[in-house]
Amino acid sequence: MRILYRIRQFGRAFSTHTSLLGLDGAQRRLNPEQWELFTQLQPSEQGHAVAMYLKLLEQGEIQPDLLVAALLHDIGKLRYRMKPLERAMVILVRAVNSNQSQRWGSLPPAGWESLPGWRKAFIVSEQHPAWGAEMARHAGATPLTETLIREHHHPHGHEANSIENSLLSKLWVVDNES
Repeated sequence: MRILYRIRQFGRAFSTHTSLLGLDGAQRRLNPEQWELFTQLQPSEQGHAVAMYLKLLEQGEIQPDLLVAALLHDIGKLRYRMKPLERAMVILVRAVNSNQSQRWGSLPPAGWESLPGWRKAFIVSEQHPAWGAEMARHAGATPLTETLIREHHHPHGHEANSIENSLLSKLWVVDNES
């Protein structure tokens, strides 16, 4: 059941510990600008990204763009630090009514900064892939890494070459398992 998975995922956010080996590997994989972004993520987000990175390595993945995307896929969340209750609210609403979550997550024409926190959480949830792709590009990511970050929530039906689709699918799977 998807809602039970999301509840467990929320609980893991409080108990995630990032391994020193994983952090060392992440630092070696990322350039200095990318590493700076990574270190600004909340500890639970760093742990999630390192878990994805290590899982891909365990699966024998060596494609550099995929590995960098795994580490940086959530950097768009740096634009607004969600509180644990805001995260829980987004997870629960998405599990119960994903259409409503998407509506609340759409950017209003007048800007989102003045919206209440509960609404900002939905906007960050929906918009962080695009924001993260832009941030990664400015930090020296390749166009493929940028695409993987931008599309990491929507790997199916993406009009791209088969290699890109394969990498997106792998990223999506480990994101949803970690």
